[in-house]
Amino acid sequence: MDFDWLDAPFDLHQISPKEIEESFEDPFGIRLLPDADIAGEGNARYFNLGKSISGRGIFAIFWSDGKRIRCICAREMAVEEMTFYERKNQELS
Repeated sequence: MDFDWLDAPFDLHQISPKEIEESFEDPFGIRLLPDADIAGEGNARYFNLGKSISGRGIFAIFWSDGKRIRCICAREMAVEEMTFYERKNQELS
């Protein structure tokens, strides 16, 4: 899938687009769909928790039309998110 980085609504200097894309390619990455009440009508937004090649944990909120991904927010994972990511991956082992 292609990423749409045009007019990203967050600072791409904190985390580079390359690192964000790498987190989506993480074979152990986790994608979640939040409650419909949070997502809003017809605008499904997903969460992605993954690591870049350098091992940086990245949390992203995004939507996709099946052909491209548009990140709405991306930042480093919080401690709780990293714990969740590691616990879920241990459960699958």
